[in-house]
Amino acid sequence: MRFVYGKDSWRGIQQGEERGYLLTNGLGGFSSLSLIGSNVRNDHALFMAALYAPSKRYHMITNIHACLEVEGEVYGLSSQRYLKEEAEYDLEGFRYLQCFVMEDFPEWQYHREDIDIVQTVWMKQGENTVIVQYMVRSERSGTLILTPWMQFVAKGERLSKDQVFEVRKDRICSNGISLYYWTNGEVKVQDTEFLEGWYYEKDRRDGRDFIGCTARNHQIFCPFSSGVKEFYVVYSMEELGAVDWNWVQRERDREGKRQRDLIEQAGLKGEVAQRLVRSANQYLTWRESTKSESIIAGYPFFGDWGRDTMIAMVGCTLSTKQYKSARSILRTFLFYCKKGLMPNMFPEDGKEPIYNTVDASLLFFEVFYLYYLATADQELLEEAWSVLLDIVEWYRKGTDFQIYMDSDGLITAGEGFDQLTWMDVRIGEILPTPRHGKAVEVNAYWYNALKIMAELSDKMDRDRREEFEGMAAKVKEHFLELFWDERRGYLRDVVSKTSESNADWQIRCNQIWALTLCYTMLEKRQAQCVIKTVYRHLYTPWGLRSLSPKDREYHAYYGGTQKERDLAYHQGTVWAYPLGAYYRAVLRWAEDRSKAVSIVRHQLLAIEACLSEGCIGQIAEIYDGDSPDTTQGCFAQAWSVGEILRVYEELERLESVFDREGKAERKEWKNG
Repeated sequence: MRFVYGKDSWRGIQQGEERGYLLTNGLGGFSSLSLIGSNVRNDHALFMAALYAPSKRYHMITNIHACLEVEGEVYGLSSQRYLKEEAEYDLEGFRYLQCFVMEDFPEWQYHREDIDIVQTVWMKQGENTVIVQYMVRSERSGTLILTPWMQFVAKGERLSKDQVFEVRKDRICSNGISLYYWTNGEVKVQDTEFLEGWYYEKDRRDGRDFIGCTARNHQIFCPFSSGVKEFYVVYSMEELGAVDWNWVQRERDREGKRQRDLIEQAGLKGEVAQRLVRSANQYLTWRESTKSESIIAGYPFFGDWGRDTMIAMVGCTLSTKQYKSARSILRTFLFYCKKGLMPNMFPEDGKEPIYNTVDASLLFFEVFYLYYLATADQELLEEAWSVLLDIVEWYRKGTDFQIYMDSDGLITAGEGFDQLTWMDVRIGEILPTPRHGKAVEVNAYWYNALKIMAELSDKMDRDRREEFEGMAAKVKEHFLELFWDERRGYLRDVVSKTSESNADWQIRCNQIWALTLCYTMLEKRQAQCVIKTVYRHLYTPWGLRSLSPKDREYHAYYGGTQKERDLAYHQGTVWAYPLGAYYRAVLRWAEDRSKAVSIVRHQLLAIEACLSEGCIGQIAEIYDGDSPDTTQGCFAQAWSVGEILRVYEELERLESVFDREGKAERKEWKNG
């Protein structure tokens, strides 16, 4: 899927900053700037390196500003907002930008009189390396002057003017870090200059620190004459050996081929689905501490988290047929399972993992079972079986965070300041969505886990099937008794641990997962009622609201200070990832599945528009509840992409079934 933007997308600098690109390197490092090449956040960087994959990220190169010097005239090509009037570079270089293209890589096409310049950026997979390429086509002689702006600080920290930068023959050193560089231009070293006042509009909107500081101490001069001339700049945390123009071209071709191979491996036919395959792969990362693969929850803010991984990995690994990656991730969680709990955050610096989640372990059953159905990996089942038994036993008898099976067979969890479900915001002593007790999705996951254990018992221990079936039957009986309300026509969100509260029957998106797991407890009529309620109160084309707008606790907008954002986070804010479950529920429970496929296809057109908004080719974490039209939170979120990709995969599967059935019917009619 190719995205092309013209000058109507950046009539002003603010409009040009509304969209951006994301490149990742499979280590947690990334490159991300706006459509016009500017920095709109402190976490925007041409080169954000992961020195210890994936969480120890360092902001290395903020940007490379470019200008043209031709016959004594200087034209700035770069764009950036500052709060200082004396900023040296033209803030509105986007006026020379004619076109922005995003397919394999971001590409900017500039034009000034009889000079064309094409800039391309990409990252090398599995390495902390960024490559910037420039092609100059001109009828005259001149010089392309490149000025790298640097920070060399840990992600989220602020550059100090006391920091020392040193340029050597092949590297730049600062803050105890060496950054290697290669270029076919001429490097001229200068005294270090600091520039404060970089203005980050997206951070200002979010109530974050919106002023930045960067440093420069060298420029790269690239002379050209009539004809075509190509230049490159390579920055890497590693010594790459002989870097020349041929090396640059090989790496560009290799990265383009890698992305096309991902599409071929996934086997999905639709253009949007293929784009999402590429996007999903950007979240896969190596984790150094576990020596295994993992999934980054979202860019630019998040690391790799247990719950997010369990939700995202079906789409990000199984829908893309990256079974080797899925196996690596599953084995890591098996290894770190403790007292029946899967880690929510992985260890760094020798520290113990953090286990504050009730749902990651239960979600593991669904992911593992889908992986097993796809691969028939008996070896991994044999490795996992004892851990799966252990999880069930710990949940049955009770484990940390007051997680235990009650006498009715349902799982209850949490007390005090515990936040164990995905609605996990805590602001000091304020819990906007405590959900202590029996949460609807948690018990749907629990029933599903028990049914999966019964099924897998046939492969591992037939004598235990009846035990798990009995437990599941008890869960189903009491779940329907407590959570289903015939008059209301939807599922209760939580059975509070003490007395019933107003929150118990709030209309939230959590109930949708009771309809989409491998094993569900609802009858078709009940499921259809839930779908209607969700559609009426929570559905938007870009996601599901986390709370009905008719609720008195509803927050229409997400923004302002950290506290204001947190109070709105799960109180009406639209989340993209539950939309995937909603569409799969529609397809699963429809009376006429062929008609449902047509409806879902039509409604998904909004997602195509979504892919061209915000981070190009990606789906954001959240949007405003009342007007979900602008990226909020992480501009690229793994579970958003993974869950929507699953919908496209299911659509293609159903359409294939309909096609085969139609051919069989036509053949039967012809033979008759």
